[in-house]
Amino acid sequence: MKRPTMKRAVWLLAATLVAGMASQVAPAAAQDGKWRMAKPMLAPQGEVVSVAIGKKWYVFGGYDGANVQARGIVNVYDAASDTWTEKKNMQIPAHHASAVELNGKIYVFGGFVGRPGTKVWQPISSAMMYDPEADSWKELAPMPTPRGSAQAVVVGGKIYVIGGAHANIPGKPMTEPLWAGVPQIVVGTVEEYDPATNTWRARAPMPTGRNHFYAGVVDGKIYAVNGRLGAPFVTMSDVTDLVEEYDPATDIWIFKGRSPTRRGDVAGAVYNGKLYVTGGEYEEPRGKVTFWAFEAYDPKTNSWQVLPHMQIARHGFVAGFIDNEFHVAGGSFQSDGMPGIFSQMATHEVFPVGK
Repeated sequence: MKRPTMKRAVWLLAATLVAGMASQVAPAAAQDGKWRMAKPMLAPQGEVVSVAIGKKWYVFGGYDGANVQARGIVNVYDAASDTWTEKKNMQIPAHHASAVELNGKIYVFGGFVGRPGTKVWQPISSAMMYDPEADSWKELAPMPTPRGSAQAVVVGGKIYVIGGAHANIPGKPMTEPLWAGVPQIVVGTVEEYDPATNTWRARAPMPTGRNHFYAGVVDGKIYAVNGRLGAPFVTMSDVTDLVEEYDPATDIWIFKGRSPTRRGDVAGAVYNGKLYVTGGEYEEPRGKVTFWAFEAYDPKTNSWQVLPHMQIARHGFVAGFIDNEFHVAGGSFQSDGMPGIFSQMATHEVFPVGK
């Protein structure tokens, strides 16, 4: 067999590299038409939480990173009219709160607040109920454990507030503010709220204490996915890919597996028996990373599906389903902490999921 000349060998190598690059780029190009940009939020917002009810999507919270204060906004997106509307602010403004819907009402728990003249995150124990029809707030019995960056879900008419972070100072209340140099702890705490009696009780803690994670419910069981470990601050923490399952009926947690992407500060929602998770954030000495990966978990088969990624990588954002469309909005396009850079966005993207 005749050996190729040097010139031909170089040409073959170049052609091979070009073909390889084309094969890598083609899938990404094919994904471009699947996500679409939608009506942006009224203003850039970060560290928000959300709840979808029918055609409406309610967004709460917000964080002024420059002054380290909670904004406490309440905005609603109406998919029927493709409009955003400003509502009455949170009665207790907080960022990194948790929220969930039950019987047409929205329950908002905990989070962090600022202290005037200081740059700290103060964990709070507040429990509030928002009535979308009346645009009004009602204060409920506070959580036993003040914390922020937790998750709230509903099973069987009860609300479960899971995980989060607070201060870890012996002999001091857990309401001590968090900042660099303050001992802090990420917890697996699970507290169950009964709206019928306005009371709380402790349940079995999550095996892997985490914050900035996603929790969703399928067939009466709760799934905790991804999350931040060690501290609520990205510069002082690590992230996980662990998936754990909780059965409220037996009060038992079990290990289920690992997600495809190890990350924290994700957002997600449940649709048709699957958990959809996207976005996130991670920092290490080599760089600051914001994710756009979009993945779906099927608890029935304990398997993952990798879907077309978002158009804009983000963290500190909200996600929710309106019908079969997965909406994401707000957040920051880069990991926090670069001087002079305001990275919060008002952008809003939508991905249709097959029924």
